[in-house]
Amino acid sequence: MRDKDLYRQILGIERPWAVRHVELNQAAKEVVIKVAHDERVALMCPRCEKRAPGYDHRARRWRHLDTCQFKTILEAEVPRVECQEHGVHQVGVPWSEEGSRFTALFEALVIDWLHEASVSGVASLLSLSWDEVSGIQERAVCRGLARRQKIEAKRIGVDETSFQKRHEYVTVVVDQDRSTVIHVADGRDKAALEGFYKGIGPAGCAAIESVAMDMWPAYIGATREYVPQADQRISFDRFHVAQHLGGAVDKVRRRENRELLALGDDRLKGTKYSWLTNPENMSFLAAWQFSELKDSSLKVARAFAIKEAARGLWKYTSRSWARKAWLRWYAWAIRSRLEPVKRVARMVKRHLEGILTAVVRGVTNAGSEGMNSEIQLLKYRAHGYRNRERFRNAIYFHLGGLDMYPSALGSAHTNA
Repeated sequence: MRDKDLYRQILGIERPWAVRHVELNQAAKEVVIKVAHDERVALMCPRCEKRAPGYDHRARRWRHLDTCQFKTILEAEVPRVECQEHGVHQVGVPWSEEGSRFTALFEALVIDWLHEASVSGVASLLSLSWDEVSGIQERAVCRGLARRQKIEAKRIGVDETSFQKRHEYVTVVVDQDRSTVIHVADGRDKAALEGFYKGIGPAGCAAIESVAMDMWPAYIGATREYVPQADQRISFDRFHVAQHLGGAVDKVRRRENRELLALGDDRLKGTKYSWLTNPENMSFLAAWQFSELKDSSLKVARAFAIKEAARGLWKYTSRSWARKAWLRWYAWAIRSRLEPVKRVARMVKRHLEGILTAVVRGVTNAGSEGMNSEIQLLKYRAHGYRNRERFRNAIYFHLGGLDMYPSALGSAHTNA
């Protein structure tokens, strides 16, 4: 088989295109495949697909999959047409997407590798620049978002994740039924979540059955404005309630430890993690050593008892019984004379309806918390991101469940 026929079949080149010449450059370790358009075939406008007269030709080069150890390059003089309706445009080529300097098969290879390694790692492996790999990832995400069907999420989770230091965040919305990220926006203000609700429209907002989130006022405000009967759909995750209570216990411990040390009592020294650890996760020896402290008359022991009592209030199935139990807990916490605990108790009372919704529906934000962990792992692998747009693209690329392969590949390389 001649080399031109070999590459014609490998590349899937069909009329009106043809492989005219194959050139091997040993010094540069390149194989250059020259492809030409049959001048006898009428040209079509790529916008309206109507016949249009030729305007000129532009020399173009595309990186293709390597031939053994040789870099493979496609070269072609690509015609441009002058359409009466759309003006001058370059005709499309079947082996690459518009605006790309790589063939569809090469972009697919890069996409596959990006699922396994960082942008820097893929760039080094394939002898590309960081910007070239990032550009392929960006185009893949744009294709995936353009192909994505209308969002019809019923159970969503909303959380913020850190972008860089200095308290910079992005807001992430997760479809909890599909475990995919469906929205990423800068910041964690009201506008960050409003963009999602506006995007899915009134019908999409009305279809939402639950919104799991922490007690961030901006998210609450946006949800109340766009989601019908929002107070019956907002669910405050037990993780965040436990986090606030754990912080209150630690504040009580620190203050009491200072008071006891001033009296020469070091019972609380080095016990920080004992108060913050779930007793069920302690070893037998650790639990036995801790039992004397938690059963004592110390203030921190009282705060710990209140925290543990709250852990047992998430198993109710009746909203009315759950409400009674939480209000009894609130009365105990507010009379504790422990200001950090009282502060959390007031917060719980202000957000009680959302807590009750989470209790009786069994809604958690664990999916969003898990996504947050994966996002932070992406950031760690990449050693951080230069800007928010690339961070956003990485999140969608790895966690968006998108169909991102070039359309020139047909159905053989799609995720759908």
